[in-house]
Amino acid sequence: MPHLSVILPFHNEHSGIRHLMERLYPALGQLDLSYEIICIDDGSTDNTFEALVHERRFDRRLKIVRFARNFGKEIALTCGLRMASGDVAITMDSDLQHPPETIPDLIAKWREGFDVVYATRRNRKTDSALRRVFSRAFYAVFRKIADIQMPEGAGDFCLLSRKAIDAVNALPERNRFMKGLTSWVGFRRATVPFDVGARDSGQSNWSFFRLLRFAFDGLSAFSTLPLRIWTWCGVLVSLGALLYALCLIVDTLIYGVDVPGYASTMVGILFLGGLQLLSLGIMGEYMARIFTEVKARPLYFVSERVGFDPAQDSGTHV
Repeated sequence: MPHLSVILPFHNEHSGIRHLMERLYPALGQLDLSYEIICIDDGSTDNTFEALVHERRFDRRLKIVRFARNFGKEIALTCGLRMASGDVAITMDSDLQHPPETIPDLIAKWREGFDVVYATRRNRKTDSALRRVFSRAFYAVFRKIADIQMPEGAGDFCLLSRKAIDAVNALPERNRFMKGLTSWVGFRRATVPFDVGARDSGQSNWSFFRLLRFAFDGLSAFSTLPLRIWTWCGVLVSLGALLYALCLIVDTLIYGVDVPGYASTMVGILFLGGLQLLSLGIMGEYMARIFTEVKARPLYFVSERVGFDPAQDSGTHV
C-alpha cells in the first residue's frame, strides 16, 4: 500500500491542534493509503509541543520534531520533507486555512501520474485589500522575470511525489523559497483549486513588511534581473547625460556662457546619488545571500523528536 506523509509546520498553534486533527483524520481515513503526520514545532513559545505530544495518544502515526529555536516556516517545511518516508508528501499550513478536505483531490491528481500538484486559491477574500494587490503584483512580476513559472495562487499547500521530494531534498541552498524550489525541479505538474478557510485561532505572524521581504527573497532566488537591470540604467543615464551635454554646448555656442542653475545641479546630484545607492542596495542583497550560502551553517537544529525510528534521522541535533 502506498504511504503518505503529511507535513505540518507549527508556531504557537496549540489552541487549534485538536480542531485541526478532528478534520485531518477523516480526510486521511478515506484514502486507500497508509500515512504519517509529521509535525514540526518551529520554536513555539506556548504549549504547542506538549499539545502535539498529547495528540499522539489518539494516533500513534503522528510524529513530532521540535526545533531548538524558531528557524522559519521554509526551514520547517524543508525539515519535514527530509524526514518524510512516504511515497508521496503533502505540505500544508496548520491553521486550517488549507482545508484538509482538499487532500483527496490532490491524491487523485497524483494517481493520474502528476508529481507536483499545487492547491491554488480560488480567491483572496480572507486577505486585506493591500495584501491582495501585493500578491497579484508579486505573481505578475515573478512570471515576467523569474527563471521558472509558478501558478498564481500557489502556496505551501501542495503534493510532491517521491521523485519530487528527493529532488527538492537534493537542493543545497539555505535561502529556501519552497514554492519556487518545487517549481524549479520540474516534473509533471497539475493544480487543484480550493477555497481558503478562516484561520482557526490566533493571528498571522506575517506582517506586510515581512511579506515584502519574503517576496524579494523569492525574486532574488530565481532571477538575476534585479542585478542586470542596473547595467541598462547606467546606459540610459549615460545617454541622458550625453544628450544634456550636447544641449549645453549648443546653448553656449548660440547664447554665450550662462550662469549655472542651482536647482538643476541639485536635481542631477540627488537623482544620480539615489540611483547609485539603490543599485548598491540591490547588489548588497545579493551579496548577503552569497555570504549566507558560503557560511554553510546547518539549516536547523532539532532539540527533540517523538515517534521516529532512530535510523530516520535527517536533521541536525543539539
